[in-house]
Amino acid sequence: MKMNDKRESTSTHTSTTDTSYAAAAAAAAATNPPLSKTVIKALVHYASNSNNTDRMSYTDIKQISDVLRQCNSPCNFLVFGLTPETLLWKALNHNGRTVFIDENRYYAAYMEEKFPEIEAYDVQYTTKISELNELLGTVREQVHNECRPVQNLLFSDCKLGLNDLPNQLYELEWDVILVDGPRGYWPEGPGRMAAVFTAGVLARSKKGGNHKTHVFVHDFNREVEKVSSDEFLCKENLVKSKDLLGHFVLGKMDANSVQFCRNHTSSS
Repeated sequence: MKMNDKRESTSTHTSTTDTSYAAAAAAAAATNPPLSKTVIKALVHYASNSNNTDRMSYTDIKQISDVLRQCNSPCNFLVFGLTPETLLWKALNHNGRTVFIDENRYYAAYMEEKFPEIEAYDVQYTTKISELNELLGTVREQVHNECRPVQNLLFSDCKLGLNDLPNQLYELEWDVILVDGPRGYWPEGPGRMAAVFTAGVLARSKKGGNHKTHVFVHDFNREVEKVSSDEFLCKENLVKSKDLLGHFVLGKMDANSVQFCRNHTSSS
């Protein structure tokens, strides 16, 4: 099980591990052909026709599938939430690196044991949906310091920043990020504001690779997802909103940036 308390205290091991993984992924991409369109269509079809009531719709899955298919190989895909589509995302990102973040360490361990090819890490959310407006206010107050849009969250004390992931994940250049977790929607539930905030910071803090990052937010019709996305992913970056999925494309920002959105009008 890949636990979040096993982070390295120095960056040396992180750099070595990350470089080794990137080299291996590049070699695999060179020798393994991409999935054919026929295979991709079959995977999307069967996943969207599952009997699981929590599954994504065909339209939502296809939006993400289309972006993954066009992503330069090896593609780095970060997914918040272990869901019925977990194996599908891993399969569609053929030759790439797909990492899953989940709030349930036992379920993450179960998935890794049952499917050894899955790379999953657990994270502890300290937020509550009932505190949404208070948390947004805190971020606005600290946007010049702990909650700025460009930073290494590993060293951040921002209340919405996830800083307990493995070191290497903060150094990766993420091409695609999907926010489909944590689960649950009740006043004491953690909500997805921390995942949305973290996705926005990771996308804007890229140092190399593709300057653009596709960020998808599932259950985009709910208040927390919609308000958090407007606040940290920004309406000017929204390229499509259909069914339950919001699709944003974010560019990297200057290191001294202290504003998430160019034309900010709060939804809260």
